[in-house]
Amino acid sequence: MDIQIGRGKTARRAYGIDEIALVPGQRTLDPKLADTRWRLGGIEREIPIIASAMDGVVDVKMAVRLAELGALGVLNLEGIQTRYADPNPVLDRIAAVGKDEFVTLMQELYAEPIKPELIEQRIREIKQQGGVAAVSATPIAATKYGATVAKAGADLFFVQATVVSTAHLSPESVTPLDLATFCQEMPIPVILGNCVTYEVALNLMKVGAAGILVGIGPGAACTSRGVLGVGVPQATAVADCAAARDDYYHETGNYVPVIADGGLVTGGDICKCIACGADGVMIGSPFARAKEAPGRGYHWGMATPSPVLPRGTRIRVGTTGSLEQILRGPAQLDDGTHNLLGALQTSMGTLGAKNIKEMQQVEVVIAPSLLTEGKVYQKAQHLGMGK
Repeated sequence: MDIQIGRGKTARRAYGIDEIALVPGQRTLDPKLADTRWRLGGIEREIPIIASAMDGVVDVKMAVRLAELGALGVLNLEGIQTRYADPNPVLDRIAAVGKDEFVTLMQELYAEPIKPELIEQRIREIKQQGGVAAVSATPIAATKYGATVAKAGADLFFVQATVVSTAHLSPESVTPLDLATFCQEMPIPVILGNCVTYEVALNLMKVGAAGILVGIGPGAACTSRGVLGVGVPQATAVADCAAARDDYYHETGNYVPVIADGGLVTGGDICKCIACGADGVMIGSPFARAKEAPGRGYHWGMATPSPVLPRGTRIRVGTTGSLEQILRGPAQLDDGTHNLLGALQTSMGTLGAKNIKEMQQVEVVIAPSLLTEGKVYQKAQHLGMGK
């Protein structure tokens, strides 16, 4: 139901992940029986979690280790890894700089040109070590480096921007990326994003996307919502885009996975996104806290180094454990950020969902007090859900 903001302007109520809860049904099952497998671009993974294409989250070693653990990591083709043959001194500078000098330093470091030979090298390094070579670029960079990515033998290509649409207007001097042609001509699956509406998600599926990324501005290091005022809370955005996926599947027989991207920190966040209709999720800050992460305990967004309007900041996330502990346990923390797979399996067992498709069908209620009800001691002592 629309709400009237004022004369001539109405709005639809949208909900964030923190405002909803999942309702147990009439059956439960042993968490060991919960099947969390999913497929993206023909690649099957046990864990429906993707590590974000951010320089503080994924490098070659992280991509390989994520694949070994049953998940997936995406390498940013416009980041430090493809600008510098040895990215370590650069990452050290980013971790060491003060907060007042951070934006200027990032603009300086990311002014170094991208080197196509490093794109090929990074992809081959991942492949040679048995990893899944998933890479990401903005639409402009995708046009420029698509052939290089294909030549190097990447497995998946994520084309990402703050907002991606099939109806993009550009100045006469700029030729926009033709998404339909790009998807058709690339010899590997192309995942498109980001979007937050039914109509745009459906259009992206129609041009040949192998997957859709959903989320504008909810990321831990992202400031797009504050800078641009743009975004839709994730629960509503995911549900709307999942409806587009289902309608497209019924019409064509082609199933295009929907990936919730941004703002997800705990196992509960992941469970609720899948219950809203997501097939998988993309997360950044939880993985930035891994011992193996390249960010040295820091996390920053893809749009942070913008030379004109940075839409992100560097946040200190610290280091809380190994990547294996974060993904598969055993958990050393009590706040839901460790053993994300175990959390999903246990939630599915509690809800009686045998697989991801059944998890997408569980009952959801509006519950703004979900994270605060009865948690006065946790909040006062900064424990568990009160952290």
